[in-house]
Amino acid sequence: MSPLELIEQPFGTYAELIRAQARSRPGHPALIEDQRSVSFATLDAMMDRVAATLQREGIQATEAVTICAGASLEYAAAFLGALRAGVAVAPLAPSSTAQSLADMVANAEARLLFVDAATAQQLAAVRTSIATRFVTLDDSPAGEPFSRWLEPAGAVPAAVDIQPGWPFNIIYSSGTTGTPKGIVQPHGMRWAHVQRARLQGYGPDAVTLIATPLYSNTTLVSFFPTVTLGGTVVLMAKFDAATYLALAQMHRATHTMLVPVQYQRLMAHTDFDRFDLSSFRMKLCTSAPFSAALKADILRRWPGGLVEYYGMTEGGGTCILAAHEHPDKLATVGAPAEGHDIRLIDEAGVEVTQGGIGEVVGHSPAMMLGYHRQPDKTREAEWYAPDGKRFIRTGDVGRFDADGFLTLMDRKKDMIISGGFNVYPSDLEAVLIQHPAVSEAAVVGVASERWGETPVAFVTLRVPNGTQRAGAGGTVKCAATEIKDWTNERLGKTQRLAAVEIVAALPRSAIGKILKRELRDNFHPAAPL
Repeated sequence: MSPLELIEQPFGTYAELIRAQARSRPGHPALIEDQRSVSFATLDAMMDRVAATLQREGIQATEAVTICAGASLEYAAAFLGALRAGVAVAPLAPSSTAQSLADMVANAEARLLFVDAATAQQLAAVRTSIATRFVTLDDSPAGEPFSRWLEPAGAVPAAVDIQPGWPFNIIYSSGTTGTPKGIVQPHGMRWAHVQRARLQGYGPDAVTLIATPLYSNTTLVSFFPTVTLGGTVVLMAKFDAATYLALAQMHRATHTMLVPVQYQRLMAHTDFDRFDLSSFRMKLCTSAPFSAALKADILRRWPGGLVEYYGMTEGGGTCILAAHEHPDKLATVGAPAEGHDIRLIDEAGVEVTQGGIGEVVGHSPAMMLGYHRQPDKTREAEWYAPDGKRFIRTGDVGRFDADGFLTLMDRKKDMIISGGFNVYPSDLEAVLIQHPAVSEAAVVGVASERWGETPVAFVTLRVPNGTQRAGAGGTVKCAATEIKDWTNERLGKTQRLAAVEIVAALPRSAIGKILKRELRDNFHPAAPL
């Protein structure tokens, strides 16, 4: 069956699509990383070797392996090869703390952890608490070298009849305390993603420049459609505006997925207008608030269409804004995608009337099975319509305009999106209050030129008798700096505090709730964050 015939099926697998691409165009480049490239025939053979090796290891379909490493050809082959064996993949963020990574590996019940030298070093402090075997994708000595672990060239795995409801991957939320939530996405959900992606022009002539990490769902919703539909993925190990622009011009990129802060840095680059970006067909954005002014600047100066996706890793409803088609709607996140049912509900779980404001909930063919081994958290994330239809709650508050476009008013939850990554204030607050000088702590997200948003902490101090105080002058500044440094040493890289403010008391409502909006509104940094 040809790739086109396969994608028209109600359900299929990415492994089948890549095999079909390898048969129809074996020499076409599937992946490019720096000076290395892999053809579809080579990628298909590598996937076979990975799948056969997992089967040799006794890892069964629907079980999980984990990957914690920088983007590379080997990373992609390990991920896709596991999928061919029906094995779920949990891609983990190397920027997480060592203990958080250990907790995620344990939660996934992973039989194998793929790492590289850098992440192995990150995990050294908790290595003895991780029972999972290490395989090093870069053949470094911290585990079994990938090249020796693999079955020999020509190995063929046993066929696996993958079902739509089987787990495809487990995407973990960020976190430093407890176990982060593992979002289980099924094969059926990912199949719906790739079918939808055809509308954005992905196909055999697509060249997608990837500048976000492979553990991020933001990346995967662009990576998978490109490679499964026969295009070429160009991997960047780390985003840099000048390097990105040079690669885009050199490879004649047609597609990209970036978070707003990356767009901001690219548009601000002094040489942006000197690069030939005329090959771009579609630029995509998701993961964080995307200002109307920035969208307008991209439309004016960067060829090709611009599409913003609003949705959650958990799935549910997705809104799509084709900014090039609706320049008068740039302050919105678009309208519901075809086949997506998005509604607004009030605090009591009742749908609001037209024009009303409420929490965004969504239903679609692309929905998570639930949070891995956390049924209570799964139930909290669900809302059921009176007819029993299942929706996923977003925690965002919004309003639909008369044309059906959604404007986000605020986030119901206190989540901060910094550089495209979710940062949860409660995680940071839990670390802050462990500091011996801190009595209470509240963390809010504030505007940042560099990150879009960045976390800032407000704390009250302890004195020996247990009462609170706020010092004055240099003493307070010194204490604030010390608290910030102490806390950041215990946080993941994407979670670190930009500032700590010491206050006499945290503002509270009549029922004792901390008024975080008041903290945010009254924060005026001396210099941009």
